[in-house]
Amino acid sequence: MNTIVLLDLWLPWLVLSTIVTTLPCCVFLFINVTTLYTLRSKAVFRETSRYILLFNLLFADTIQLVYSQTMFLLSACEITLLYPVCAALIVLYSLPDRISPVTLVIMCLERYVAVCYPFRHSTIITMRNTRVVICVVWTFSSLNVIIQLILLYKFSFPDMQNVQITGSCGNDSVFVDLVSDLYDKVSTYFLFALGGVTVLFSYIGIIVAARSVSTNKASANKARKTLLLHLVQMGLSMSSTIHNSLLIVISQNLGGIVIMHVLVFLYIFLTILPKCLSCLIYGLRDQTIRPVLMFNLSCQWRHSSLISDVPARSKTPAT
Repeated sequence: MNTIVLLDLWLPWLVLSTIVTTLPCCVFLFINVTTLYTLRSKAVFRETSRYILLFNLLFADTIQLVYSQTMFLLSACEITLLYPVCAALIVLYSLPDRISPVTLVIMCLERYVAVCYPFRHSTIITMRNTRVVICVVWTFSSLNVIIQLILLYKFSFPDMQNVQITGSCGNDSVFVDLVSDLYDKVSTYFLFALGGVTVLFSYIGIIVAARSVSTNKASANKARKTLLLHLVQMGLSMSSTIHNSLLIVISQNLGGIVIMHVLVFLYIFLTILPKCLSCLIYGLRDQTIRPVLMFNLSCQWRHSSLISDVPARSKTPAT
């Protein structure tokens, strides 16, 4: 009887959670992909450092969005994975997972230079420097993947290679040895702490610069709001790293069906939402991107006059 009751509760939850999570995920995925296309459709976007960094950030966020929804559906359907498969998926996911916060920090520093050192911005933030920075970010993230694979192969694979992961495939299921788990937690927390300090430093620097007579007040205020949104975005991303820990604490105090609803709620707001904020921050607030993005989102239903003036405005991109 208990099995029948649990099955009656699980099936409606599975259908509901699939719809509730997949629908917004598909919507945000469509917006992200359209924004990526937009950032490659015009020369002004391909030749401006700020938009190149945004493309790199959105590309990493989009990969994470696809991966997160796939893993959520596998977990909801209770599909078991062999430990090597789960470990490979988790380690590969760490590549874009590291790229996003680092790129976010670099974008904040770029806004800091633009507001606090406007006359040196064009000499510091060049196309060459931007490409070098992006290469460094990918190299750094790839190095992290290699280190994780080495640690797993040395400490976990010998005993876990034939084990099936019955629960959700996550960090807690993969980093079962002390060394791998410690490295993952230390590197993650250090990265987000460094990122948070950098964003706060840039935010305070822009506030101080905004009081200067020679500073463009409107530009400084908009940059300050952008950095504040990035700080919120980084906080949500950091919260997603403790998602499983939150579920363990909640499961000790709530009933089964309530935990299912909390699981969906946390997944949407701590996993899906942070992967879409970049597009919303820039796609809706940036006066250069917005008309082109809206044109592309509407499947080119609008007249091309919406974007005819973009090259003219591109010389002074919005902050």
